[in-house]
Amino acid sequence: MRRRNSSNASRRSSTIRRRSDKFRFDEFGFALIKRKEQKLHRCHDYSYPQLSAARVKELCELLSYWNGSSFICRSQIERFIRMGIPPSLRGRVWKSLLSIDSMRETSDFSYQKCLADVRGPLVDLGISEYGILSAIATLSDTQNDLDLSPQQPPSCPDHQYSVDDITLFRQIALDLQRSFPTHRSLMGDSPEAIEGQARLFRVLIAYAKYNPQVGYSQGMSYIAAVLLMQLGEEEAFWALTALLDKPKYLAELFDLSLTK
Repeated sequence: MRRRNSSNASRRSSTIRRRSDKFRFDEFGFALIKRKEQKLHRCHDYSYPQLSAARVKELCELLSYWNGSSFICRSQIERFIRMGIPPSLRGRVWKSLLSIDSMRETSDFSYQKCLADVRGPLVDLGISEYGILSAIATLSDTQNDLDLSPQQPPSCPDHQYSVDDITLFRQIALDLQRSFPTHRSLMGDSPEAIEGQARLFRVLIAYAKYNPQVGYSQGMSYIAAVLLMQLGEEEAFWALTALLDKPKYLAELFDLSLTK
C-alpha cells in the first residue's frame, strides 16, 4: 500500500510539473488558474494599503536602529503593521520582530555544519536534496526493507544513515509536494522550483536536527515555506526556530511533550 501511494503521489507531482509552465502568477507568486471560460481565478482577493514614499523611508529608518526591547520601537512598528508593511520590507520586519540575528549569534548551532552532516546519509542512500521528491519511492522501499528485518540494528555500521534518518527524510519529502504546490518557488520542475524544494527540505531537516525533542511534524512545511518566500534560507531557518521555540509564538503547537 505504501508503494502504491508513493507511485500515485509521484504521478500527481509529474502532472503538476508538466502543467506548471502554462500558468501565470500573481504578485505573491501563486498560480492564477483559468476555470473553463471564466477569468483568471484565485481563492482570495488581496488588497493592502500602499505606504507613501515618506512612510517607507520612515519605516526603513526604524528598522535601521531597531531595538526589540524599546517600547518606542515596538509601538512604532505596531503602527506600521496596522498601516500595512510593503512586501519589499516584509522580510526585514519579520527579522526584526523575531530577533533572528541575535538568535544566530548567541546559539552554538551551526546551520551549515548541520547540512554537511545531513548530506552524508543522503549520499549513502543515493539521494540528492535536489531530487528529494523523486526519491520518495526509494525511501519507502528502504524503510520497508528495514521494517521487515527485525534483527536490523538501529543504524547500519557500513552506512551513515539510520532508520530514523530514512523515516525523517521520507516524511518531509511527502509533505514537500503538498506544501503550496501552486507557488512559483515550489511548483513544477523549473530550476527555481527545484531549488525552492531543496531549500525547504534543508530548512526542515535542520530544524528537526536542531530540536530532536520536537523533530518534524506535518504542518511545519507550510510555515517554513512562507518564511522562505520573504527570507533567505538560513534566515528562514532561524525564523522558524524562533516561532517554534518561543512560548509567545507557536512553541506549544508541535511539542507533544507539553501538557495542553
